[in-house]
Amino acid sequence: MSPSLLNVSDLKEILEKLFIEFFDDNKELFLVDLNVDSFKIDIKIDGDNGVKVSDCVLLSKHIKKHFDTELDDFSLNVSSAGLMSPLVTYRQFLKNLKRKLNVSLKEGDDIKGSLIKVSEQDITLEWTAREPKPVGKGKVTVKKNKLIAFEEIKKANLVVEFNKI
Repeated sequence: MSPSLLNVSDLKEILEKLFIEFFDDNKELFLVDLNVDSFKIDIKIDGDNGVKVSDCVLLSKHIKKHFDTELDDFSLNVSSAGLMSPLVTYRQFLKNLKRKLNVSLKEGDDIKGSLIKVSEQDITLEWTAREPKPVGKGKVTVKKNKLIAFEEIKKANLVVEFNKI
């Protein structure tokens, strides 16, 4: 059956079944994003240990095998979520435990801190801040942390730090 003859929701349904098959055989990989329009399928995957080009090729072949030659005039793009892509799934947060994130909240605040805890409902970030001493002049460095529900997150990205030489 040609994807161009299917409506977008039918095509997504078929792809989701193909993902189940593929990810059952490749449990370390997972779907991050799927975008489908009339002539283009964009798929982003991630993995507990990263994604190799060969993983993207395998998924692409798995999809094309199902559709045979009917995808020839259809654009299929399978790629890794990438280092600069926002974290959007529970497994992405879990694999980045102990790393530094920049989290933008829907209410407008931005928080930069280390990801110290992940649950299926929320994350906890920890960072240090300079605050006035309770008594006397000057400031003291204190550890802070914040529990953030996934639904409060507008965007979360890894903070890439390069070691100074």
